[in-house]
Amino acid sequence: MDTTARPEPPPSPAQDDQRGPAADPRAIRRAAWAGLIGTALEQYDFVIYGTASALIFSKLFFPNISPAAGILASFSAYAVGFAARPLGGLFFSRFGDRLGRKWVLVATLLLMGGSTLAIGLLPTYAQVGLLAPVLLVACRFVQGFGAGAEQAGGATLLTETARIGRRGRLASLVMTGAALGTALGAVAWILVQLLPEPALLSWGWRLVFLSSLAVTIAALVIRRKLNESPVFEDLKQQHAEPRKPVGEVLRHGRRPTLLVLFMNFGVTAQSYTYQVFMASYLVSSIGVDRVFVPKVLLAGALCGGVAAIGFGMLSDRFGRRPIYTMIVVALVILPAPSFMLLDTRSPVAIVAVIVLGFILAGQGAVGVQMSYFPELFGNRYRYAGVTLGREFSAALGGGVAPLICAALLSAYGGSWVPVALYMMGVMLVSLVATRLAPETLDRDLTVPEDATAGR
Repeated sequence: MDTTARPEPPPSPAQDDQRGPAADPRAIRRAAWAGLIGTALEQYDFVIYGTASALIFSKLFFPNISPAAGILASFSAYAVGFAARPLGGLFFSRFGDRLGRKWVLVATLLLMGGSTLAIGLLPTYAQVGLLAPVLLVACRFVQGFGAGAEQAGGATLLTETARIGRRGRLASLVMTGAALGTALGAVAWILVQLLPEPALLSWGWRLVFLSSLAVTIAALVIRRKLNESPVFEDLKQQHAEPRKPVGEVLRHGRRPTLLVLFMNFGVTAQSYTYQVFMASYLVSSIGVDRVFVPKVLLAGALCGGVAAIGFGMLSDRFGRRPIYTMIVVALVILPAPSFMLLDTRSPVAIVAVIVLGFILAGQGAVGVQMSYFPELFGNRYRYAGVTLGREFSAALGGGVAPLICAALLSAYGGSWVPVALYMMGVMLVSLVATRLAPETLDRDLTVPEDATAGR
């Protein structure tokens, strides 16, 4: 028997990136900036639309119905964007695992930015009648279709590019970008609300949507210079890219995809409840001045952006599962105390509730997801699996959450109790799913097996 020790073969480029120092720090920086700014644009688009839905769109596009029905109609149009996200996820995930992460992120960026720009140019109901809300819904659909692969794509690219031991903090920059987008959206509304109300309703609101052009151009310049992730490059060298990634997810990756769906379901519902529904609730039920709402959202976004990185770093140290579980448990408990504090009408209490909602649901939990969810999948259909799980849960959770909350509030005479019970119920679903999920910290991302294999 030959007992001579044989040297191990050198690692592939992907393995080197995943288990040792990154070969190209510039590629990591570009990926970080691309994920941050691209998600900033996505969140900016959604926040300015959500704030407009809560504050003025009922007057501009649905003026011939009661104020409560107008808010429901505005939130219904808002939900259309989330309904489009799984369709966009299905479409783009086919190419993210076949052609690469980079060019999908460029395409989604152009769709999101273009549709937001178009909303700023739309005629209102007073100008063209029923055609106005139809065009609004169409633009919202395209906006959601483009967003369907945005966060999942950024998370996958950053997680596959980061050095082992630093995935959590690097991938969480995607949600720091989301916080930046929320902050920019809040600043835009703060500035435009300085205008007299007639000017705001006639042309001022358009400036908020037209301003997305600057963010789109900045993100496009950065994304065109992106490198592909080392994991995908390794798949290309081995000619192992899947021909039908979505089909492979449905055949082999159902378990991690369902875990992603249910783990994100409650989080995204609460996230958009705090970011969108609460703005309407503060104005219509609490009697808060409309001008105060964007300022509260700005404070929440700034704190949430810091929390995303903080929780990402904690997940690198203590593991994804325990940190995510801690956040989800807190979100199960939070709804009832939140409404009790809001009902005090104290500005300090209102700011505390919104900030805590952003820290936990808005950015904190999702900051952990950015590395946790990609690590659940093997290398062949990671982009498709993360995209499908996140976007279907976003449609079922975040897309309809403001609409459900507004409907419950209206149906129960303005009582917040059914809304709080709804928020707690969806979070219990995410808690159960989290306890069923495996730990993925520092998992080898170059292997084809899912983290759930053998469980």
